[in-house]
Amino acid sequence: MTRQLPNIPRKICAILAALALIVPATAQRNADPNLEVATRGTVFIYQARTSDIALALTCVSTGTLISADGLILTNAGGVVPSRQCDGDALIISLNVDLDEPPIPKYRAEIVSADPGLDIALVRITRELDGRLIARGELPILPFVEIGSSEDVTIDDNLIFVGYPDIGNDPVAITRGTVTAFLAEPRGGSRTWFKTRAEIPGTMAGGGAYNSSGELIGIPTNAPLTGVSSSTNCRYLDDTNRDGLVNRSDYCVPVGDFISTIRPIGLAQSLIRGARLGLEVAVVSSASSPTSSTPPPRISRLFFAPSVQGAMPATVVGSLPANARSLYLFFDYDNMTSETVYELRVTRDGIPDRVFSLPPVRWSGDEQGMWYIGAREQAWANGAYEFTLLIDGASAGSQQILVGGGADSQGLFSDIVFGTLDHAGNLIGNGSIVPIGNIAYARFLHANMRAGTPWSAIWYFRGTEFARTADTWSEESHGSKVVSVGPAGGLLPGQYRLELYIDGALSATSDFFVAGSQGRPLPRVFTNLRFVSAGSPSEARIAHAASSFPGSITNLYALFDWQRIEAGTPWTLRWLVDEQVFFQESYRWSMTDSGADFVVAVRDPPDGSYEIQLLVNNLLLADLPATIGIGQLPIDRFAQFEGTVLSGTVIDAATQKGIPNITIVLISEDYAASEFEWKQEQVVDLVSSDRNGVFQFTRPLAFDTPYSVVIEADGYIPHAADGFSFKPSQPNANITIEMVRG
Repeated sequence: MTRQLPNIPRKICAILAALALIVPATAQRNADPNLEVATRGTVFIYQARTSDIALALTCVSTGTLISADGLILTNAGGVVPSRQCDGDALIISLNVDLDEPPIPKYRAEIVSADPGLDIALVRITRELDGRLIARGELPILPFVEIGSSEDVTIDDNLIFVGYPDIGNDPVAITRGTVTAFLAEPRGGSRTWFKTRAEIPGTMAGGGAYNSSGELIGIPTNAPLTGVSSSTNCRYLDDTNRDGLVNRSDYCVPVGDFISTIRPIGLAQSLIRGARLGLEVAVVSSASSPTSSTPPPRISRLFFAPSVQGAMPATVVGSLPANARSLYLFFDYDNMTSETVYELRVTRDGIPDRVFSLPPVRWSGDEQGMWYIGAREQAWANGAYEFTLLIDGASAGSQQILVGGGADSQGLFSDIVFGTLDHAGNLIGNGSIVPIGNIAYARFLHANMRAGTPWSAIWYFRGTEFARTADTWSEESHGSKVVSVGPAGGLLPGQYRLELYIDGALSATSDFFVAGSQGRPLPRVFTNLRFVSAGSPSEARIAHAASSFPGSITNLYALFDWQRIEAGTPWTLRWLVDEQVFFQESYRWSMTDSGADFVVAVRDPPDGSYEIQLLVNNLLLADLPATIGIGQLPIDRFAQFEGTVLSGTVIDAATQKGIPNITIVLISEDYAASEFEWKQEQVVDLVSSDRNGVFQFTRPLAFDTPYSVVIEADGYIPHAADGFSFKPSQPNANITIEMVRG
């Protein structure tokens, strides 16, 4: 490589002391490994609204660079246009000097987002003045490594990196421990990490790191401007043009201190799709058009000690001492991804910060049954009260007592639905029943006494249509099957069964009726097939195939459907090389039966693909297809080939950074002693900032021996050759100590 060198005096240069010094640096700040990389890879994001006069600031957030080509992970709330954040431009500010505020450098565009999970990916695409950046022309940017959120345990130490103010302060670091894992239907037992760390609201969208410096989570919140405290927003601009900045202007939401972390595992499919450049288009209508809806509503709050699928295993009014699992269930209606919900938990009247959930975005559907709770964590004895708030207003509460002995009262649990085979055995999947005349439910029972009153109530579309009331006459422990056969047969849609013991709810579960009889699953989605075509209309008449050449422009998936009611929740999932890169849930909006629903993947790279179709979280249909060689190119995920080298040059005596030192990277074809300031000898060069920090703008090739020279007046020269990096080192951070002569 040749490069035009600056006018640097030709003098004897100090050389890197020895290969032994090329080791990962202990962080200059608070001795945290890889902290330098994390802080330099942290950006500040302004969402702004374009006007004829200037850009008006609408929202702010922190973000984290996760690739050298400008891919940034952040929270959706600060970048996706919404009622609260209605901007149309994203400004990215970078760390130039870690002791100074970030400097606006680029503009970015949204690549993908999940507003409910409050996760978004944006990519730098333009210069600050709006000029488009051609592919490959963006300088290599510092980025962080992604770790595994599944390895995090209670009491683990976490490091949080972000901006503590509206871009007026340098990047900041705070620390805390993991105090709890909260569970919801989206995300399983680790939907949230809880921490007692005091994370400023402007650090939302930033990074939570483990002790190895790997990104494992995203701090996030949902500011309620005008509802909570005044710290939830800031008045920054004269938005009404009256010459004053006051409460008459737009208030930029920032939120209170954050205590909730989204695990990085919930962002992996978005990250994978963005890195691969894969775009999924649902050509046919996927969901009903949005319209104005009534206010959100919460109802039927109750507790369960465990979860079966997304349903309560049983319903309880108390728990014995040493309980380690507790969930609050409730019904909800009219919710959206802009709805803010909160759970406040008290024990014996004292707020319980561990199991409470501060204001966050709603990540569920528009209506259904939801739960929030925790398992494998100790619930101290006491009287608990759970209070739900929706958009800052109380929406319902429920109490439960934890402590005392085990409950010996009768109970029902573990409801599953299906049909009966010829031998009278229940078959099916537990949550979906095909169209027919009768639906069956099997449940477990324990501690039941003869003569105890019990009842079963069946609902369709929220309205009761059948009820059975009787006294118990069977064994105290075992299983029982009940059934319902409405006049005219089972219509497609959502059903519910409630089981009561002596007037108290003991078990409940929802199920769906859809499709025709199948073994063991109902036949809802049929004739699933792949084709390659130039347009959706061509795809509908193209011949199906299971393998395709690597040059196709579109991979289409088509399927037929039968007897599925409008409004039924269903999920579309795509995988490549057995890894999910797209998953989205919808409400069915087509006719109840039809053909040729069309979905497309644009410009797919070589790989093994699979489409999966689910209803009520149950896999009903899937199909694989192969493109090209049948696996992703080995460098498809790589944003570059080589190691990004950064570090700090310090004075050996004072341990302080040395500013304005030019560090020259020499080609593997030359030793340091052969360096003569010829262009063909130079791979790259960089100058340290006022703190002695530097980073090369191009990667170093793996397993390639390099030499380094440093322009340093007043320091003893040293020589070293032949240091290299392995493919397992995408980032390297070093400390170079210089001795004065």
